[in-house]
Amino acid sequence: MEFCGTHILSVKQFERSDVDRVFEVADNMAPYARRERITKVLEGAILGNMFFEPSTRTRVSFGCAFNLLGGQVRETSDVKTSSISKGESLYDTARVISGYSDIIVMRHPQMGSVSEFAKASRVPVINGGDGPNEHPSQALLDLYTIKKELLSNDRQIDGMNIAMIGDLKHGRTVHSLSQLLLLYDNITFTLISPIELRMPAGIVSELTAGGHKVIETEDMEAGLNDNDTVYLTRIQEERFTTKLEADIYRGRFRLNQSIYTRYCQPNTIIMHPLPRDSREEANELDNDLNQHPSLAIFRQTDNGVVVRMALFALVLNVADKIDDSATDVGWYTQGRF
Repeated sequence: MEFCGTHILSVKQFERSDVDRVFEVADNMAPYARRERITKVLEGAILGNMFFEPSTRTRVSFGCAFNLLGGQVRETSDVKTSSISKGESLYDTARVISGYSDIIVMRHPQMGSVSEFAKASRVPVINGGDGPNEHPSQALLDLYTIKKELLSNDRQIDGMNIAMIGDLKHGRTVHSLSQLLLLYDNITFTLISPIELRMPAGIVSELTAGGHKVIETEDMEAGLNDNDTVYLTRIQEERFTTKLEADIYRGRFRLNQSIYTRYCQPNTIIMHPLPRDSREEANELDNDLNQHPSLAIFRQTDNGVVVRMALFALVLNVADKIDDSATDVGWYTQGRF
């Protein structure tokens, strides 16, 4: 892929060498994300952070990533306060906002909306999530986390076993991660979900056609055995017609210390794209795992910053200039990590 000036809309854009390049640049971003160094490589650049669907981690981490590269962030975080609520088209919005920005990150509840927006934009656009469709930067940070966690146990992505659990029908994070894993070899996917919330058949077909093994089951306990990684997702309530419909499935699959110890292999990585639903009726990932060394959910969020810094640096063509304006940090940063 030629990253410079390119829209990042789908994981299907990536070859394995592209993923390797993103991860190489992300590794180089670590001192800046840890506040050990400061760079001003994007000083004067403006990010248009446009989120028309609720978001905390993705919105803030994209903004943080851009700030850490020296750029400024302008945000729209509520469709009700945007001109879209007055009937403005995505085309008109894209033409206007791209005149104010050097790069745009967009999240929108409708599938395909970010691609439609990007066609009219005058600057590069990164997909921050389009409905139940895709979430490419999340898939990249998830894979980056998996790679680092596996390496700490002398394992690798090729040949790994991964269990994906929960709302696999609506969960764009598992959709994008599954498709990104098509770039690797000999992976076993155990897909644990209610029948009604199974992974879309098209993705399952792609995985099997790519030479991977796919097991679909409703039996969480059996499905947890012999995995390197367990990736949980919440019930995507916002994708259902009513809360009552979502409640049918809420709390059906839960992971806690007791279940992990009984059914998972030692050192099985525990992942979740967050937010995890900690309400009593759901409690999909119990707080009793918070201190477990294999719980990687907060390392995931930290990794999101360096991966998104890498995407900005590559798309804006400054990946090889990060250190040129580097200086030391002058404020208190101890205790962050």
